Amino acid sequence: MTQRLFLPMVFLVIGALAAAPHAQTPTAETRPFTPVSAARLLNAEDEPHNWLMYSGDYKSQRYSGLDQIDRGNVADLQIQWVHQLSVLDQAETTPLVVDGVMYITESPSTVIAVEAATGRPYWRYEHPLPDDMVFCCGRNNRGVAVQGDHIIMSTLDAHLVALDPKTGSVVWETETQETSSGYSKTAAPLIVGDKVFSGVAGGEYGIRGFVDAYNINTGEREWRFFTTPGPDNPDSQTWSGDSWRRGGSATWMTGSYDPELNLVYWGTGNPGPDYDGTVRMGDNLYSDSVVALDADTGEMKWYFQFTPHDIHDWDATQIPILADTTFNGEQRKLMLFPNRNAFFYVLDRETGEFLLGTPYAKQTWADGLDSNGRPILIPGKEPSEDGTVVSPAITGGSNWWSPSYSPRTDLLYVMAYDAETRYYIRKTAYDEGDSYRAGGGESPESPEGYHRAVRALSPQTGELRWEFPVNPRSTSGLMSTAGDLVFGGTADGFFFALDAETGEELWHKSVGGRVHAAPMAYAVDGKQYVTIAAGNAIFSFALPD
Repeated sequence: MTQRLFLPMVFLVIGALAAAPHAQTPTAETRPFTPVSAARLLNAEDEPHNWLMYSGDYKSQRYSGLDQIDRGNVADLQIQWVHQLSVLDQAETTPLVVDGVMYITESPSTVIAVEAATGRPYWRYEHPLPDDMVFCCGRNNRGVAVQGDHIIMSTLDAHLVALDPKTGSVVWETETQETSSGYSKTAAPLIVGDKVFSGVAGGEYGIRGFVDAYNINTGEREWRFFTTPGPDNPDSQTWSGDSWRRGGSATWMTGSYDPELNLVYWGTGNPGPDYDGTVRMGDNLYSDSVVALDADTGEMKWYFQFTPHDIHDWDATQIPILADTTFNGEQRKLMLFPNRNAFFYVLDRETGEFLLGTPYAKQTWADGLDSNGRPILIPGKEPSEDGTVVSPAITGGSNWWSPSYSPRTDLLYVMAYDAETRYYIRKTAYDEGDSYRAGGGESPESPEGYHRAVRALSPQTGELRWEFPVNPRSTSGLMSTAGDLVFGGTADGFFFALDAETGEELWHKSVGGRVHAAPMAYAVDGKQYVTIAAGNAIFSFALPD
């Protein structure tokens, strides 16, 4: 990609517009809002002109049913508007669109409402943050959730905030955990019925991970599921001593939901400390797993652990993709999971049964998986004082950026990475609020020699159907559409569209900043838009009128 495009910056929001610490003055007239019912969320695929939740719908396929933009005309896409963010940080947001209004999160904990057809601002809410926060890996916020008369945002200081979607005023606010111990939040919540589900970040600080459910009307917590089991649970024996208390297993991305089974699915992070497994002997359940929880009670129905006793920081917080398709000739309820450990997994989401596991990116740590999906370890791949080179890299075969599944092509699309890291171990004592990694890693050679690509995988076999190399690299999520397109971006500032069946590049444009988020699509008055966060701006594209 060599083309460069200089784009005018249409909207610039500068400074804080706060009339009070929590309520902010609208920048334009307020917009009428039709409450988003629970039924609308259950049937989100029936209104593809809206994008009603972080991953598009409860299946988290990040698939748009809109087809006005397709393989035949995508080359004509043009910029429609740009909304500049006022905080100079790394934009990771996926906006929501509800009936012509777009809700954008800005780092570290801000929500902006704009007109979806023009980018014109309506209101802005800026959450005040304390000075003594402890957090890892960026001042990020990836999106909001909506239902009824509430827009829900998680905040960097581990709060949940409910806003009035018409004005941005605060309806309620709840502290979920004390941030000074290392707890924080960066992900979009998930709303089902009258419950707001939310995980927590902070696995690098020796926290104890959890998934929570809160009442959407009051902000009161209804249940909490801990991802490191306590002494009353036999699975606590997978942690030596009381290491489960500092076991990490954070839940720092958004989950998925199956309404027929009433199960919420959530990926969990690495155990703590990250690299020294000698202080936490055992499999360390439920770290590096996906857990299936009863949405009403929080009771765990099943779990599947991808990387037992992880010592390479290979979080399993990737978003579970739910697909109803055939497997071995039978129609099955599947979960598709391209894991950070470089294996692509297919599970039965009713029972958690392991169906398939195959590498989709370079890996040198396992001789495959056994019949139950447990990795067959290669000796000598542990972190060491002098460093041990292993693939995948710390960033993984993939990471938090969203994959996509198209029911039209029956393919899973993932931004994959072939790389390696030299892993080190450093003995570290736990001290509340301090980093508790006990090691780290570095690239053993120039990253220019590594390989990043969009890969299309078969859910039935794990077979690679095609790949599209992305150089020098990319940390972009993906979106597939009913126009048989796959959209993604690059670290050097390009937004592109591929043929979903062949991987052929059909279009690209420079957006002038790193794409470190996932695309989404919506329509206003019959006109389809495709939107991406890049650099410190939101870009919306459409076909010319």
